[in-house]
Amino acid sequence: MPEIRRLPETLVNRIAAGEVVERPASALKELVENAIDSGARRIVVSIDDGGLGAIEVVDDGCGMTPGEMILALERHATSKMPGEAIEQVATLGFRGEALPSIASVARLTLESRPQGSPEGWRRVVDHGAMVEEGPAGLPPGTRVRVENLFAKLPARRKFLRTARSEYAACHDVVRRLAMARPDVGFTFEHGERRIFSVPAGQEVAERVAQIVARELADNGVAIDLTREGGEGAMRLSGVAGLPTYNRGVADHQYLFVNGRPVKDRLLIGAVRGAYADMLARDRHAVLALFLDLPFADVDVNVHPAKTEVRFRDAAAVRGFIVSGLRQSLSTGDRRSAQSPDSGAMGRWQAEPLAEPSPALRSIFSGRDWAAPSQARVAEARAGWDTMVETVAAPLGRAEVAEALPEESAAYPLGVARGQVANTYIVAEAADGLVLVDQHAAHERIVLERLRTAGAGDKVSASQALLIPEVVELEEADCDRLEDHAEQFATLGLVVERFGPSAMLVRAMPGALRKADPEPLLRDLADDIANHGASLLLSEKIEHVLATMACHGSVRAGRTLTVAEMNALLREMEATPRSGQCNHGRPTWVKLSMGDVEKLFGRH
Repeated sequence: MPEIRRLPETLVNRIAAGEVVERPASALKELVENAIDSGARRIVVSIDDGGLGAIEVVDDGCGMTPGEMILALERHATSKMPGEAIEQVATLGFRGEALPSIASVARLTLESRPQGSPEGWRRVVDHGAMVEEGPAGLPPGTRVRVENLFAKLPARRKFLRTARSEYAACHDVVRRLAMARPDVGFTFEHGERRIFSVPAGQEVAERVAQIVARELADNGVAIDLTREGGEGAMRLSGVAGLPTYNRGVADHQYLFVNGRPVKDRLLIGAVRGAYADMLARDRHAVLALFLDLPFADVDVNVHPAKTEVRFRDAAAVRGFIVSGLRQSLSTGDRRSAQSPDSGAMGRWQAEPLAEPSPALRSIFSGRDWAAPSQARVAEARAGWDTMVETVAAPLGRAEVAEALPEESAAYPLGVARGQVANTYIVAEAADGLVLVDQHAAHERIVLERLRTAGAGDKVSASQALLIPEVVELEEADCDRLEDHAEQFATLGLVVERFGPSAMLVRAMPGALRKADPEPLLRDLADDIANHGASLLLSEKIEHVLATMACHGSVRAGRTLTVAEMNALLREMEATPRSGQCNHGRPTWVKLSMGDVEKLFGRH
């Protein structure tokens, strides 16, 4: 049996780095958390080449003396645990492994100056070896620079992704930490470009809306609920997007426990449960939730990167989040349903009642109802005859009804007779009554059109826009769309990059010429992010076509003429797989004449 021996310190640090430093975003997370824990009021983050080239974090926190800097670069040395009660730790980082682990796999330059000190100090460690030390000029605070990550570890370096992917991960880390601490100002720069800058002292809702999406302020509800417990109160705060404001992927759900960004399965499941009966299965809510509870009720030391937590009473936490979200969303359901304008409703209620016609007055006014009924009936009939000629009949949307075709077997979905709730078409077939979901049905038709056009003439499938439309998106979404631009062009959608965070739409598929490009591109980017590169090209095309079809179909709530209804029915009859929509729901149902007669007791 081989002899048991102690590993060298450099190898121990590299093993620890394998847990703490997986990619540039992991190192960046540790450095920004250290800056926050130092009491900084302003943090500036700069990265080059997606973090593969360099990472720099500058703060105005408490700073460190030269002796403290030496200890900070040793394993298991930290100032964040004043005692041994690890369950009471309130800081973001406390293991004391981040700086030595990073320094063992990169070139790390640490400069710091304590508040009130006349000068600062500098230490440079290159892959575990100290190479430089001396005075440094900088304002009070700390500056950490990481370069050449995994440069001497090619086996680790080759597993890193492209600079674009690593940048997206770094952006997500800074964005989550900036939301966690609205009292701290953040600036994030990539190369020579400033990505975002937020001031210190913002409200949570303002910070979230500024970082996540400006539309969230108008499409979300504020949450601030408290539940008393045995050892302390639980508080749930933040912003929850309305069910009608959703995304195709769940990467816009930001969850925090005691100010710590986490990606916990229990919390994600609770959010899904709260929105279960309000969202389609392939849609996800947009929200930022802050859960605060006693430190003794949550264990944050279950994951090296502290992205997962464990709750003492998981059922109570889940129930609190589900009930709290549903309670808060119930206050916003009127906005979600887009209620009529209050001014218009006021004018409707103020509408004066029409003066009764003379015919109606002759029937009901001045009558002696004790007189014989024969006279009453005769006089009423005379008045009614006059009324029929003078009182207008109620108006409605109606057209001359078509007779059922003689070859009824050729039209199994029958002839349209009307529309219910501007969503469902009512048709009469030879053997029964047919109800059609107009959106679901047209979605399937558009999908089959796109498939046919994609397999045939590509030019005819595209409709050039008279004025190209600019669609603003997040930079990561633009990167995904740009990478798939050639694939979209074969389907008739012509897009090109228009700056760091915008796409220019030059042409739309012919079947989608009336669709809005902005939500279409947003959902396409979400599809690509959700399915990534793991799908075959044919599968990716199917997902893209399904998203396009949804945007190009007739929406529920649109009023259709009888001619349009009949045209839709005829297309359904000629379209394969028209019995179900792209999401597996039925597009039409039929009540046989026997079923209708049973409803009225005629059987």
